Amino acid sequence: MAWTVLIVSGVLEAGWALSLKASEGFSRLWPSVTFLVLAALSFAGLAYALRTLPVGTAYAVWTGIGASLTAVVGMAVLGEGVSVLKLVSLVLIVAGIIGLNLAENAS
Repeated sequence: MAWTVLIVSGVLEAGWALSLKASEGFSRLWPSVTFLVLAALSFAGLAYALRTLPVGTAYAVWTGIGASLTAVVGMAVLGEGVSVLKLVSLVLIVAGIIGLNLAENAS
């Protein structure tokens, strides 16, 4: 259950990061409100997962999911540049997340 909550929290992290961008420095109300709600939910999920998962693994997975998903949405939706190096780097982040999950489940 902790892993599921952690993964959802990582997705919510991407949501709050994108909402922060859309808030334009907290100058737009609804993106700012969305940021606050998603950030609170994301941190609450991380806190829940940390009850049973090691902090190093959980935090790395949480930030990895958030960073990867934010980068993908930035490239696919927001028109940010795409390059082979960016894509390879994202694959490496995802591989690291999977590796951390497998290592934790094996111990």
